[in-house]
Amino acid sequence: MPKEIQIDLFLELSKTNPIIDVRSPGEYEHAHIPGALNLPLFSNEERAEIGTIYKQRGRVKAVQRGLEVVGPKLAGFAKFALALKSDNILIHCWRGGMRSSSMAWLLEQVGIECTLLTGGYKSYRGHVLKSFEKPLKIVLLGGYTGSGKTDLIKLLKEQGEQVLDLEGLACHKGSAFGAIGQGEQPSSEQFENLLSLEMEALDGEKVVWIEDESRNVGKVFVPEPLWRQMRVSPLVKVETPFEARVERLMRDYGSYPVEMLAASIKKIEKRLGYDKCKLALEACERGDLEIAAQISLLYYDKAYGNQLETRFGETLPHLPSVNFDGGNAVEFVERLKKIAQDINFGAL
Repeated sequence: MPKEIQIDLFLELSKTNPIIDVRSPGEYEHAHIPGALNLPLFSNEERAEIGTIYKQRGRVKAVQRGLEVVGPKLAGFAKFALALKSDNILIHCWRGGMRSSSMAWLLEQVGIECTLLTGGYKSYRGHVLKSFEKPLKIVLLGGYTGSGKTDLIKLLKEQGEQVLDLEGLACHKGSAFGAIGQGEQPSSEQFENLLSLEMEALDGEKVVWIEDESRNVGKVFVPEPLWRQMRVSPLVKVETPFEARVERLMRDYGSYPVEMLAASIKKIEKRLGYDKCKLALEACERGDLEIAAQISLLYYDKAYGNQLETRFGETLPHLPSVNFDGGNAVEFVERLKKIAQDINFGAL
């Protein structure tokens, strides 16, 4: 009989052993343990059929149909697992039921030791949600759109600092233009899975740098416990000249089709105002993307400025800041590290 283990040990073993997720392709594609391989016992259609049989005709008939479906696939399952060349394979389904147990039984017949996750993927999700309660010494990088916060996050990571790159995990840059040039966003559930993996690797005694974000990053949301920590964390303002910010936006977005940029501008028409939106769209149409960028920045500047005013009130002018013009990377990181060293996290 394969042994069953709890989620903490399961994830520890996954650092050196492969995980096989035997749920259907649809379940896996929606969200899965990062790094897990999908070896579905049933296709999406087969799972739906067997579920219907279970509800209408009972467990025995459902199991019989399941055996009919799985039988012809057994050799393929064994071949897949043997190709992993691992002495121990970690297996899970949704709740740690028949699908994972059946796969483990088969693989043990061909000499592969298997370990099952108690409670299946459902227990993993409980672990993920709990992980967001981990206390962190967060320092936020704030600043107007185009000021280079994302570049600084990357520089900090390159220099050995701890970061949580929310935009990178979400495949979205946060604004109405944020999807341009990015891959498909993960589901909210998969975003949480990826974020949890990053958070668990962080040292809670050291500073963690996070870009100041809205609660939503595109279509995904920062989990509530982490968001609460972010909202009370100290913030460092990144100051960048308006002209340099326009140049950065041109570098980031100027090479994409005008139709994409125009569609993004249309998303903020109500907040930008009809007249300004019209001017920005006309600038796009005649290829004057710099003017379109300037108009859009004025909207984002006002919105973010109001947000900072609401959050920090009279203390806003006294927030620490760095002037970032894309110069010496090590110098900027050292300045940020010095600011973080002077923060009394115990008083927050």
